[in-house]
Amino acid sequence: MYAVFRETTYDPDKPIQESPEFREFQKAHADQAGYKGTVVTNVGEGRYLTLTLWETAENMHAARKTLGPVVEQLLHPLMTAPSTLLGTGKVVESDLDEQ
Repeated sequence: MYAVFRETTYDPDKPIQESPEFREFQKAHADQAGYKGTVVTNVGEGRYLTLTLWETAENMHAARKTLGPVVEQLLHPLMTAPSTLLGTGKVVESDLDEQ
């Protein structure tokens, strides 16, 4: 399993998880081959940390290419700062249930 860690910032007065754009993006995300799940955490002041899990590195890279235009269209207009890729890598330990 492979993980992507990202930080994004949105208007703190408009919870991103309540927007139709976010819901549409999450559906497109989940429809990608090898998608294992996402955890999105509001850490305050409009900042969100996201962990997305993929079955393989190939799935992870393919999804990034496919979803780039979707992110550009749906989420970038809502961001108050550029998204930051914190890192990607092979998961070495997890006690999350398999999907």
